Amino acid sequence: ADMKFFLQYVGCIFAFFSAGFLIISTWTDCWMVNADDSLEVSIKCRGLWWECVTNVFDGIQTCDEYDSIYAEHSVKLVLTRAMMITADILSGLGFLFLVLGLDCVKFLPDEPHIKLRICLASGVMLLLAGLPGITGSVWYAVDVYVERSSLLFHNVFLGIQYKFGWSCWLGMAGSFGCFLSGSLLTCCMYLFRESSSGRLHSAYPLRKGYSSATTVVTNAHFPSSQTATSKMYAVDTRV
Repeated sequence: ADMKFFLQYVGCIFAFFSAGFLIISTWTDCWMVNADDSLEVSIKCRGLWWECVTNVFDGIQTCDEYDSIYAEHSVKLVLTRAMMITADILSGLGFLFLVLGLDCVKFLPDEPHIKLRICLASGVMLLLAGLPGITGSVWYAVDVYVERSSLLFHNVFLGIQYKFGWSCWLGMAGSFGCFLSGSLLTCCMYLFRESSSGRLHSAYPLRKGYSSATTVVTNAHFPSSQTATSKMYAVDTRV
């Protein structure tokens, strides 16, 4: 039981930070950052929703939002948005389900099997959250790297070169955390469910034998005088 509690708490900590990393990654502005920051007087960052420029000397930041969400954007941007939002929703739901499934939370305290299933469901959600998260962040990073490498290979200089920034790294970290916590919950909680169901099946014949033995003992100790009285009452009733 102690190991079960420990695994639940470890999974909950990983799920909390993983969901937080994914949400922060989605809604921050540094998926791409200028690579030649030593020569620049400002730091230029691009996110999934807006682009920001921060002055190196005074720290003043100005941000420009992209046009409407329905405007024409690159396939990379649109798909990364969709995958990261999906990962945010699944990881958030997985964390909430896991909190409800913790043994220390007073939710369905008399239903341990249901709480185990809730933990299993949260593990599956976290595993599913890791898939779009890692796909979106890694694909975005690889696309930025390929674009920059192709420009350098063809000696094309557009005035600024980008590399993937800390928001992209955060998305990768959150996705790996989802995989870790989801694997921990699904594998370990499934083993606990198997062991608890085995104990339940082994205890059932004992309870059945005990109940039948109790019936025999009760019948054995049934007073004979009470039986004779009931017979006499039945005869009187028929008369």
